[in-house]
Amino acid sequence: MPRHTPNSGFRPIQVRTDMALEARDVVRGASREEIPGVRVRDLSERGIEITEVEIYQESAEKLMGKPQGHYITLDVPTFKDRDPDLKQALIGVITDQMKSLLPEDLDAMVLVVGLGNWNATPDALGPRVVDRLLVTRHLSGVVPEDIKQRMRPVAAVAPGVLGTTGIETLDIIRGIVREVHPDLVIAIDALAARNLDRLVGSVQIADTGIHPGSGVGNRRQGLTEESLGVPVTAIGVCTVVQSVSIAQEAIHLLAKQLGDDVKFYQILQQMELPEQKGLIDEVLGPRLGDLMVTPKEIDVLINDMADVLSEALNRALQPRLDRSEWA
Repeated sequence: MPRHTPNSGFRPIQVRTDMALEARDVVRGASREEIPGVRVRDLSERGIEITEVEIYQESAEKLMGKPQGHYITLDVPTFKDRDPDLKQALIGVITDQMKSLLPEDLDAMVLVVGLGNWNATPDALGPRVVDRLLVTRHLSGVVPEDIKQRMRPVAAVAPGVLGTTGIETLDIIRGIVREVHPDLVIAIDALAARNLDRLVGSVQIADTGIHPGSGVGNRRQGLTEESLGVPVTAIGVCTVVQSVSIAQEAIHLLAKQLGDDVKFYQILQQMELPEQKGLIDEVLGPRLGDLMVTPKEIDVLINDMADVLSEALNRALQPRLDRSEWA
């Protein structure tokens, strides 16, 4: 088989999604070929589908519009059913994934940053997680020696958004990093997706840092190792989806159902999916603009997911503390 060059059938994309897995699917289109410079591994743990995407070449980074690094996607499309067993399984999987990304030395300090606007529910995940987190950096001088030896120093902050503070998030976090010298920054944020099933049903963990607002076309300066001087791990949950993506999915389903009877849908059915979506985006995009959609029960779902992420982070960050000591 001939070796594919970065330009063989793949084109750079301009897609508003924060999900590396979705970006990879869009670039691939109907092709069954993997993008050169990308490795993908699928597995399942505790009933949760896990997809690991590694972007390891600059050519793939340009094609997908995502930085080189590792992206882990946990798909839980039935999270909206609020099954307590599923929540516990998700907590366990996130805990295991995060433990592998944390410094082994318990003296290594971690700063958790809850990105987002606590006044806008779909964007309030980060602040709500921070509100539930066990913060310990200030306790080293007041707790018993036995607990102190088993406790990792953790600091947390919810810096707000530029529109309410007048300060770039990066400037705030950079100043904090310079003062408290964390060994790792964990950034938590709400993400934008293309697929409806991902609404509060997909969690992405990445070692590439994060660019607040990029998925909704409001790209802010990124929180990355390059910008902060320390490693940055990002945890994101899809809370909004583009309205044009919903229109694309609805018309695609209509084409499948009515293709035998309606000439317009017959034409659509004969087109490759990327071409079909491109046409719909060209027609509807200017009218729908930047309209984003979120579930009507988003407040309950955000609280549920904040409970899951905070519990998983507390377990991962404090593996030697019993839950009764911090619950």
